[in-house]
Parts: sequence; structure tokens; C-alpha cells
Amino acid sequence: MNIPQPSAVELPSANTLLQGKIEDVRRAAEAVGQRERRLERLNAILVELATHASSEAADLKSSLRKLMEYASMGLAVDRASVWLLAEDGSGIRLLDLYDGRTSQHSEDIALKAADFPAYFGALQTERCIAAHDARTDPRTREFRDCYLAPLGIVSMLDASVRLNGRVVGVVCNEQIGEARTWTPEEQSFAGSIADRVALALEAHQRSRTEEALRRSEDQFRQAQKMEAVGRLAGGVAHDFNNLLTVILGFSENALLSLDERDPLRSDLDEIRKAGERAATLTRQLLAFSRKQVLQPKVLDLNEMIVATEKMLRRLIGEDIELVTRPSPDLGKLKADPGQVEQVILNLVVNARDAMPRGGTLILETANADLDENYAGGHPGARVGRFVTLAVTDTGTGMTDEVKARLFEPFFTTKEQGKGTGLGLSTVYGIVKQSGGNIDVSSELGRGTTFKIFLPRVEGRNESTFRRRLQAAHVKGKETILLVEDEEAVRSLARGVLARHGYTVLEARHGGEALLLCERSTAPIQLVLTDMVMPGMTGSELVRRLRDVRPCGKTLFMSGYTDTSLIQLPDSASDEDFLQKPFSPQSLLNKVREVLDSSAA
Repeated sequence: MNIPQPSAVELPSANTLLQGKIEDVRRAAEAVGQRERRLERLNAILVELATHASSEAADLKSSLRKLMEYASMGLAVDRASVWLLAEDGSGIRLLDLYDGRTSQHSEDIALKAADFPAYFGALQTERCIAAHDARTDPRTREFRDCYLAPLGIVSMLDASVRLNGRVVGVVCNEQIGEARTWTPEEQSFAGSIADRVALALEAHQRSRTEEALRRSEDQFRQAQKMEAVGRLAGGVAHDFNNLLTVILGFSENALLSLDERDPLRSDLDEIRKAGERAATLTRQLLAFSRKQVLQPKVLDLNEMIVATEKMLRRLIGEDIELVTRPSPDLGKLKADPGQVEQVILNLVVNARDAMPRGGTLILETANADLDENYAGGHPGARVGRFVTLAVTDTGTGMTDEVKARLFEPFFTTKEQGKGTGLGLSTVYGIVKQSGGNIDVSSELGRGTTFKIFLPRVEGRNESTFRRRLQAAHVKGKETILLVEDEEAVRSLARGVLARHGYTVLEARHGGEALLLCERSTAPIQLVLTDMVMPGMTGSELVRRLRDVRPCGKTLFMSGYTDTSLIQLPDSASDEDFLQKPFSPQSLLNKVREVLDSSAA
């Protein structure tokens, strides 16, 4: 009987076992070596980061891009990106993305926190979100269908960016293709990158704050300078207007008394013309210093542009194309119509001069509602509802240095004798005194846009028509109380009125006028008073006269008003004002106009 023998079992030789052990040790040593090399690389990058952060943190864009490149190299990931958290925590938006495979940057993604509650919750409580398999990790699997799968992302290592203990962003490191285990050293490195991002953001915020403070200080100094120049200009204009009233008035009286063939007529006429040119300059100075007496009316800006369009086309010449773009639903504004027209003309002339070789000039109107964000970024702007006029040219543009001095009186870039430097100063003063603001944008070689904001109001248009009186109808027989502190002006007005039939009671100031009214029993049909006098203003005088006796109508005159008298008194009509310097004929016309309106 044959009994089968068991088959021989081949046992590994001692040599084979030894070779396996050697291979295991080799692989372990290689893993240790790789880990040591990775740690060395991470440490080297951290050292380089310290230098980079201190030298480039103020340039946020370049800092973030460099940091994302460091993250990609240090962690050997396919993609590294930095996201900024919204202040209200509603979501994050991508600031910069570095794709190591293409060395490209991108920034066009935003995510809502409400769509990813687990992830955003973890972001607030965990320093790092190390999702070895992001497709199944409960903190990141919310991204699987909308973000991970389309991009092929499998692993994520995200580190929160914190400033002053608050999460302000996140640095994302993403691996494509296969799952990956993130080591403690890699998580620490990701945290260090996030800290460097926080430093860059903090430096950027500090730089912006310092820049805003510098701009604010510059604007304050500029405002102080403009205010000081305005006070000086207003004071000079006040004194000059009284002198010019005398010069123009007596020269016109002299011209009327001379024969047409008298050789002195030409000399007197030149004096009168020089006085009129000087009067124009003082009006511009008063406009800049915001010390004009305004006579505001409810206006339609579109209608004003249509009314002046023919004149504007003649003004700019044939080589400049004029384009008007009126808003069909434009609101109304309340301003002095003559001053608004002056703003339009000055801006158009300025645009014309900026296009010596021709171009396009665009006048555009619109409604604007300005909020606190806009007002905060535009010095002098106020929150509210406005009507806007934008005047755009395709001319030479201007530098920042020119823009900084644009509205200073007598500042001009034109050749000597080509301009007074008061055109834009006039615009500035009119707009500011009317409660508005100016915004200027310009680029060398690309043109300039002036945008004027004037307060929007409700109401119907008010007529600006004024009845013209013939010389035969300016005589009268009424009694007029004349109150004027400047002796030469008072003498001129008294003489003109007396020669045309009026009885004139004259006073040097408010106190003397009150005393005169208390002593006189004759009825006074008109009080003609200067607005700015020592001791008592014209408005105060009129109020006190009402308590003494009835004095009929009031006609105010001035070439200047202080801050408290920029508008006429509430009891006065818009027509009850005579601007200095005035001519004898304009004085007679205005007196007759006011007296006749009182009888109507």
C-alpha cells in the first residue's frame, strides 16, 4: 500500500527575507528624507516670506500673488487662492488665484455663505480645514457638485485669515486628481501663509487710511486757502463796487450833459468802458467768494440749455461739434437764472479753449440721488436729490497739479492776455453758493468732464421776464428814504432821483434813518437802502422801520453781502434788489419798477 507523501512547501530563504526588510527600510528612509526635504522647503519659504511681507505688503495685489505662488510651491498643490469674507459674513469673493499648472491668476468667483453652512461654520471655529478627501469630508462636501467636481479637486487645505480675532478671509490650497493626507507641518505652513495674508491686508488698510488722511488734510488746507482768498476777494470787490458805482454813475451823467460833438465825450466814454470792465471783474470775484445776492427761481435746466444753444454754437465755432443730451424726466432746480447761465457759458468757453484743433462738446443733464458713500468720497458733496449738468470735451485734458488749482482765482494755463483766470472761479462760487457741488474728471489727451450738482426741488417754472421801461416813464413824484453809508454813492443816487422828480430823504446809516422817520410825518413810498452798513444791516433797518411807521416798498442795493445776508429777507420779493455798481438809468428803472408794482 502506497501512502502519498505530502508535497514540499517552499519557504522563503533567509536571503529573500533580508532583501524585503532592506526594501522596507529603504522606503521608510526615503519617506523620511522626502519629509525632511519638504520641511526644509517649507522653512526656506517661510524665511523668504518674512522678507517679502515686510518689503511688499503695501502693494496688496503683488503681495497676494506672490503669497499664492509660495503656497503652491511649498505645499506642492495644483491651486492656491485667497478669498475675502464680506463684512456681514454673507459670503466670500475671490481676490486672487494661482494655478501652478498654468502659472495663471484669476479673480472672478463669489460664493454665498447660505449655500455652504457647514464650511462657513467650520471656518469660524477651526484654524485649518484639512479635508483629505474633500468629496466626503462633512465640512467641504457641500462644494462637491458646484465646485469640486467641475474642477477635479479632491483634497483641500484651507486656513482662515484673521485680523484682530475676526475671520476676514481664507487661503485655499487645492489638490486635483487624488486624495492627499495633509501633515501637521503642512497645516502649520498653510496657517503661516494665512498669517502673511493678514499682514498684507492690514498693511493695505493702514496705507489706505493714511492716504485718506493725507487727502483729507490736503483738502482741508485747500479749503482754508480758498476761504481766505474768498474773504479777501469779497472785501476788495465790496470796496471796488462802491467806487465803480461812483465812476460809472458820474461818467454817465457827464456824457448826458455834453454835446455830441464835444471832444471830451470820447475820453469820458473810455472811462465808462474801463469801469464796466472793472465791474465785470468784481462780479467774478464776488461769485468766487460766494458773497453775491442771489435771486433764485424755480428753473428747468433743459429749457435753459435750449434757450442758449444758438449762442453757444456761435461761441464755440464751426470746428467743434455741440451735442446736447437732455434727460426727459429732469427735475427742477432753484437757483439764480443769470448765475446758472453764467455757469453754462464759462464751462463751454473753458471746453472750447481746451480744443484748439476742434472736437466734440457734450452737454448732458440728469437727475442724481447722492448717498453717504458718494458724499464721503467727494469733498464738499452733500447727501440729497440733485439736478446735474455734465459738460464734456474731447480736448487736451489736464494734469493732477492743474486740477488741484483749477478753481483758484487768477490761476490760468492760457497765454498771458488770453484769460483772466476767473472763469472757473466764478463757476465754483456760483455752484457753492447755490448749495451745489462740482466734480471734475480729466485725463491728459483724453478730455475733461465737469459735472455740476444743484439741489432738486418741486414746483413750477418761474418767469424770468422783466418789463423794460422807457426813459419817459422813469420820472416820479414819490418820497424816497435813501440810506447809504458811502457818501459818494449816496450823493450820486440823491442827485439822479431828485433830477427826475422824486423827494429824497437821505441817511448815512440805519440809526439816522430811524431817527429821520420818527421826526418826519411825510409819507414814504420807498426805502432805498444798502444791505451792508456799519451798526445795522439793511434787513434789520427795514424790520425796525415797520415798527415805527408804514414805509411802502423796499429796494435793497449792494455789491456784496456777508454770510448772514446771502439771500434777500423773506419779506422781500426777488425783484427788490439792485446790484452795485449800477448806472443812473438802471437805478431809475428799478425804482420805478418797484414803485409801480406796489401800486398794482
